[in-house]
Amino acid sequence: MHWMLHKPRLAVALFALFLLVPGPLLLKVRLDNAPEIYFPADDPAVVFDQALREQFPQDQVLVALFQGDDLYETAFLQKLDTLVQRLEMDPEVNRVLAVTTMDQIRATPEGFAVEPLINPMNLDETTSAQRRERATQDRFAPGMIVAPEGDFLAVVLRPSPMESSLQRLELEQLLRRQIDASGLSPWLSAVAGHVALDVAQLRAMMVDLATLIPGSLAIGLPLLWWLFRRWLVVALAATTIAAVTGMSVGLLVLLGKPFTLISAIIPPLLTALTVAMLMHLFNAILHAAQRGLEGEERMRAAITSVALPIAFTALTTAAGLASLMVSPIRPIETFGMIAAIGVLFAAAIVILLVPALVMRFDRAGWVVQRRGMRWVDSFTDRMARLALRRVPWVLGGATLLLAIAIPQITRVEVETDLYAFFSESHPITTATRRVEENLSGVMTFEVVFDGPEFNSLLQPQRLQAIRAVQQWLDERPEVDYSLSLPDLIAEMHWAFNEEDPGFRAIPDNEPLIAQYLFIYDGRDLFDLVNRDFNRTRLVLNLNITGARELNAFMAELRARLEAQPPADLQWEFAGMGRLFADQERLLIQGQLDSLLVVVSLVLVMMGIMWRSLPVTLVSMVPNLAPVVFIFALMGLLGIWLDMATAMIASVAVGIALDDTIHILHGYLEHRRTGYSETWAIARTFRQRGRAVVATTVVLSSQFLLMALSAFQPTAAFGLLTAFGLVVALVFDLLVLPALLLALRRFIPVPARSSGVVAQG
Repeated sequence: MHWMLHKPRLAVALFALFLLVPGPLLLKVRLDNAPEIYFPADDPAVVFDQALREQFPQDQVLVALFQGDDLYETAFLQKLDTLVQRLEMDPEVNRVLAVTTMDQIRATPEGFAVEPLINPMNLDETTSAQRRERATQDRFAPGMIVAPEGDFLAVVLRPSPMESSLQRLELEQLLRRQIDASGLSPWLSAVAGHVALDVAQLRAMMVDLATLIPGSLAIGLPLLWWLFRRWLVVALAATTIAAVTGMSVGLLVLLGKPFTLISAIIPPLLTALTVAMLMHLFNAILHAAQRGLEGEERMRAAITSVALPIAFTALTTAAGLASLMVSPIRPIETFGMIAAIGVLFAAAIVILLVPALVMRFDRAGWVVQRRGMRWVDSFTDRMARLALRRVPWVLGGATLLLAIAIPQITRVEVETDLYAFFSESHPITTATRRVEENLSGVMTFEVVFDGPEFNSLLQPQRLQAIRAVQQWLDERPEVDYSLSLPDLIAEMHWAFNEEDPGFRAIPDNEPLIAQYLFIYDGRDLFDLVNRDFNRTRLVLNLNITGARELNAFMAELRARLEAQPPADLQWEFAGMGRLFADQERLLIQGQLDSLLVVVSLVLVMMGIMWRSLPVTLVSMVPNLAPVVFIFALMGLLGIWLDMATAMIASVAVGIALDDTIHILHGYLEHRRTGYSETWAIARTFRQRGRAVVATTVVLSSQFLLMALSAFQPTAAFGLLTAFGLVVALVFDLLVLPALLLALRRFIPVPARSSGVVAQG
């Protein structure tokens, strides 16, 4: 570890390289939080949905909701038609549904005609009241683009296939610009839908990046100054953080991975961990200076003291983060890989490069700032006395708390609900609620039916079977709106028979059905059926958005279809509802796999480091306890296990081990030099307690910054991780010493160095 001490020029060159290389790459960062990137590319639901979109339009839409008393006046409808025409001219727009473009089937003397629900070309032929009645009495418009009472109208923008959140952002901006240009802003009540939700998440990610990284620096750098009062320390810390975060994000770009809301946690996380490593290094230099050492001798003593603990803490933290790579959710997998590499890179810089620069440029003496940090020393001293004098009470209290906490874990709910990722007062939440209250639920769900052959969906019996499924669904409280091919055929049959209510049904005549579909000249038919008439989709709008509710709904629908098969049709589920429902299964699988991997990896690494089974098992107690208490707190507070909180266990175990390693390493080193158990613990707390407490303070503070995020999973991740680190500190300062004393007969005494007299 000492070979770089005499190569300061190489250290400077490497630092310059690490700072300059990421620059061009950072310009190519692909910000993207689209829902599609969260699903495994080979997941059956994803594969099926992608194939479906080759025949049918996207189910992710952008909804603009308008409110007013004059929505059916000529002036407003002309503005609305202008908006629709401008939007449909854009290549990113596939279709715009509005009262001036949506198909309506009406009777004519010759049979039936398909015309716009409200024709913008003959507004002078109808009154406002007639238009309102026509819109609200239509078979398909209410719930889709018209409120049941007619006091809200919607424009539903269906995009062309999109690949990123930035494209969705551009689409939303296009919609808002055209609304302004068309003079419709005074009537605009809400902009919602899956596209708007993705844009809200993208904006939250940008805000987090703009606040979390500067905030983390604002906590870590002043604390380093307060502890050591040296500008060189602050400068090296800032340079190290810039190199670590820059190279990590640059690696993300090189691997072609998108920068998501999950990835946005990487820079502040690495900032916090880098500051923690630097604190241990600078604290070791300070203690070496207190012993009267100077120059190279001081630096060698400091590196010898902390290099191994820093290296192993980096390895264990990286192991915890790398365990997330088994998650089937791709952004979590990417987060684990990049963050793990970043931690190892940070440790290499702290151990190899920073000491060389300190030894080259540091000239002044290191002075202990007793007045500022006296409270830390007092705190660690009290914790040591309590742990050493009240061993049974400490262990008994810890056991009791664990016994209380463990049952609370059963209350943790696995849930993914994108529409609950923002607070109730957030603009996207209020906009979504307004759309749901006045139109229908925003969660789309599709039941896809496949016939056995070409034109097989023209057969009345098959259409009746689909209609039976739809009628069953329409009675479900979760379904606000449904639309199907049988609906269109029944509407054509009704119109062809002079709008006689008795004919609003599927005719029992296959040639007649074929004739209806042949003469239909509207725009909506092939949104529901392919041109071979052997695949159709039943489109639903649901008022449920959580994965658990969606899974329950799917289970009941699946049971219904299996018990009463729809003729000889094959069926499958699709749409955003199906994809989000699968999130629950993926989260549970990923959480269990990553937790198993991290515990196994850490056990192996602790065994290698300590070379003692009792010490290894003792070292795991202060680090598994935070996981127990984190999940217990989640159960008590009703915090869901979702995309962000699913990472907490692996992250918490990896980080919490850092302080345990430093304390155990110090304890065993003092035992090796001849100190008794009690004196070894006391001396370890005196030398390393300040750094352990300081690193927990800075790490917890920086994670608490995440609790300020508008994106609820990020806020929960920050809050719970900070809580877990505080729990880990308490267990390290209280429970770990008590365990070492209680189990002293099982813990081997390291080989004693010569020439050292034991103290007791």
